Amino acid sequence: MRLDKFLKVSRLIKRRTVANEACDAGKIIVNGKVARASYDVKPGDVVEITMGSRSVKVRVKEVKDVVRKEEAEAMYEAVL
Repeated sequence: MRLDKFLKVSRLIKRRTVANEACDAGKIIVNGKVARASYDVKPGDVVEITMGSRSVKVRVKEVKDVVRKEEAEAMYEAVL
């Protein structure tokens, strides 16, 4: 699944266009490298999102195309 779609489906970022713009701006890092929106996300990838002064780091647990709001957090786990 594309990185921008994963960020939207997992509800880490609210809209896919915002996720796409964040990727273009270099604010999304996957496995230590700046990633493009077309990056193919796989379970085990570590995604770091920097928006403003906040930084969120998560590990991808599973990838699904359609997820209910309540199940979205099961797609990733926080990394400290």
